[in-house]
Amino acid sequence: MFFSSWTERLLRYYYLGRDKLLHFFGIKGRSAWISAPICVTEHMEREHPESCKRLEIIEKILRRSPIWVMLQKITAPEVSDVQLARVHSRKYLRFLECKTPVSGSLKIEEDTYLSANTLKSARYAAGAAIKAVDMVMKKQAKNAFCAIRPPGHHASDERASGFCFINNIAVAAMHAIAEYHLERVAILDFDLHHGDGTEKIFRDDNRVLFLSLFEYPLYPVMDLATYPECPNNTVRTPLKAGDGSNEFRDAIREQWLSRLDVFQPELILCSAGFDGHKNDPLGHLNLTEDDFEWLTKKVMLLANRYASGRIVSVLEGGYNPRTLAKSVKAHLSCLVKASPFY
Repeated sequence: MFFSSWTERLLRYYYLGRDKLLHFFGIKGRSAWISAPICVTEHMEREHPESCKRLEIIEKILRRSPIWVMLQKITAPEVSDVQLARVHSRKYLRFLECKTPVSGSLKIEEDTYLSANTLKSARYAAGAAIKAVDMVMKKQAKNAFCAIRPPGHHASDERASGFCFINNIAVAAMHAIAEYHLERVAILDFDLHHGDGTEKIFRDDNRVLFLSLFEYPLYPVMDLATYPECPNNTVRTPLKAGDGSNEFRDAIREQWLSRLDVFQPELILCSAGFDGHKNDPLGHLNLTEDDFEWLTKKVMLLANRYASGRIVSVLEGGYNPRTLAKSVKAHLSCLVKASPFY
């Protein structure tokens, strides 16, 4: 049901006034929604699953919900070269710059295309993740959601892969470590596909705990029996085709929660992929919006216990735009309730 313009206006004034009051007393404000117009431009082949429709429908559905007026809407800055250099080699970034076509698109990996808009979009997507860290660390927001594309968790320090060019979550983690001197940052990746790029970037970096839940076997193709040994700072949590709520929740309880309790993260970053939904065309899991809501509540409890509530959630996968939007709405409905005086 759509809000009337007057209702939206009154609610907006209420939240803006409340933010000023909270800021005066040094209290964290509303959840932040961080995006950039260029992230909605098309930069893959026509009918590619990583389409601009993903963000368009998320926003369309959220605008019909009370959640929308509760969010601080922030326009992302472009990431700086210094911030990128903490994660990606200059050689790799130069490769992307040189390969960027003036028009059309260029296939650089299987199902991964570089167009005139791609690198610019990726730089603003990473900039959104940087801005989100800054906001939660400076107490300008309790938590933040980055509505961005292209996704990032398959990109390694020197390779694009799986629709990903810049590893947004890795850039955010390194920014938090470098600028705020954090010693324990947790990355929770619940995308349908294993975040192989993130694992490679942080392999054996004990400042980062990387937890990845994914369908196996599925892209990226890997044989767990012969794949490089799991690093000490990584928890791989494979599910099989057909697994649903029970298997998902049991795996989180048994493999994630106790490890996070031991690690005691100072900041929680989510590689928020919603392609494990039962209606997603790229996978075979049977998750629903309720499962993403349940996980978000568990993450919030941990964040409140160890990280002063600080959560940054960065969009990864989800390729049925309508079920993606409903899943994001379930995720955000929890995050906004963490705001003071909700």
